[in-house]
Amino acid sequence: MAYWLLKSEPAAYSWSDLVRDRRTAWTGVRNHQAAKSLRAMRSGDRAFFYHSNEGLAIVGAVEIVRTAYPDPDDKTGRFVAVDVMPIAAAKTPVILAQIKAKPRLKALALVRQSRLSVSPVSAMEWTLLCRMAGLRP
Repeated sequence: MAYWLLKSEPAAYSWSDLVRDRRTAWTGVRNHQAAKSLRAMRSGDRAFFYHSNEGLAIVGAVEIVRTAYPDPDDKTGRFVAVDVMPIAAAKTPVILAQIKAKPRLKALALVRQSRLSVSPVSAMEWTLLCRMAGLRP
């Protein structure tokens, strides 16, 4: 199993939207590095749902339930989407300042390449962030 972080602006699509919908297509990723991560995802992988711009926090965990397929919103045919479903809300949202304050998380892509909307998370980072959020690893 691999681990990831997916960022979404709450005004565009929030954790509560995903909980209401129970499943969604993760579309609209146009950065090639982020799209490469989408292509690497497998069913059963886990990801943090991160609110960007407003809140700046990990607010939940999701499961990848459909692997990469052509993004229906991409007219060029170059980009992909995956489907995700919610697993659990963070008992305690983990804000970016807390993440940056942990030396063991200094290599996290969210810290190093903050503009990426999709990024990998190591097993150690996943476990630590789950503990901080009150989630089961």
